[in-house]
Amino acid sequence: AAADMTFFLDNKTGTSIAVELSSKMTGTRWPGGDKVYGLDKGEYKAVGIKCQEGERICYGAWIAGNDGGTWGVGPDFDQPCGDCCTVCAEKGRETVTIARD
Repeated sequence: AAADMTFFLDNKTGTSIAVELSSKMTGTRWPGGDKVYGLDKGEYKAVGIKCQEGERICYGAWIAGNDGGTWGVGPDFDQPCGDCCTVCAEKGRETVTIARD
């Protein structure tokens, strides 16, 4: 079943970043179409997505214009991460805080 979920993206890195959400199960990326969610230094943004209930949604983030500094699964969704994924749920809410280590 399709679900509407809200992600709250919180940029605590000290620089502008790009963020993308993805599902390995379906191959879907949000916002999709080679676009990203851009967050300025200190910005907090809510983004809504439609996903399949039960699929794992992971975030990848990187310094805007420079994919050398990465968080989560990174820009190519190939980095290991312990806590950068969540399960899609109807009316689910997930806060993603991206901070310098």
